[in-house]
Amino acid sequence: MWMTAMRISGAVGAGVIMVAMVAMPTAQQPAGRALTQEEMFRRNVGSREDQVTPFPPHRIVGNLYYVGTHSLSAFLVATPDGHILINTNWERAVEGLKTSVEALGFAFDDIEIILGSHAHGDHMEGDALVKEMTGARVMAMALDVPALRRMRPGDKPHPIDRELQDGDEVTLGGSTLVARLTPGHTKGCTTWTMTVSEDGESYDVAIIGSMGSNPGFQFVNNPDNPTIADEFREGFRVLRSLAPDVPLGSHPAMYGMAEKYERIGDGPNPFIDPDGYREELDPVEALFMQVLREQEAAAATERR
Repeated sequence: MWMTAMRISGAVGAGVIMVAMVAMPTAQQPAGRALTQEEMFRRNVGSREDQVTPFPPHRIVGNLYYVGTHSLSAFLVATPDGHILINTNWERAVEGLKTSVEALGFAFDDIEIILGSHAHGDHMEGDALVKEMTGARVMAMALDVPALRRMRPGDKPHPIDRELQDGDEVTLGGSTLVARLTPGHTKGCTTWTMTVSEDGESYDVAIIGSMGSNPGFQFVNNPDNPTIADEFREGFRVLRSLAPDVPLGSHPAMYGMAEKYERIGDGPNPFIDPDGYREELDPVEALFMQVLREQEAAAATERR
């Protein structure tokens, strides 16, 4: 077990809480019992080692590849005109990210665009370093830009070359990603959607930014973000409007990556899993509603 200070402010951190984290299997919701708030968090973030140890890089579907670690997702969209990277993760893990990209046969400095899931350091702290290494343009949802500006590893300014709005498209080499604002986890939490082709078929992909109700999130009477509960509701509303064939997420555990990876080559593409989208979304939304009800009840008791 190890301890880490994690910033939490409603959706983006202002106070600091200490959260114990241990390694947990990279798998989706276990059958028969709902995860607690703490268990869901641990399932997603894993251990300190999980966060920086590269997972074997692999093709997911079409021209979409996994280049992240055991507990922090990073995706590469490979195109003839250069590549799009989604999530640089911790800066200290960037060398491993580079190794994973190159292991797939791609040149790291061919990355032309850097995108992210949401403004937390474990997903976007490496943006400045990767831009420095590749010259890529960094694009982020406008509502997350203030939090990103405060993210300065080694006191490096966080680069922002294009601020995005809900529904904006990012296109390179014939591949188009659509930025969908799914707020709550952060103000500008972004779910990326795209359509890819494989074996003559087209598949809709969704890379969920995160709807996790982290320990310490205050949904009721939050002075830093009074609208956080409504933002979460809006995020879930948007996600409920999607029906991806290939559900992915900012943490591999959000789509059972490790288990699916083991099945590559043993039949149909395991990442084509439309049922898995609801199987993940349902318990995550149920957990949010449970925590919200508990906090509302506690607030009502305090007012008496």
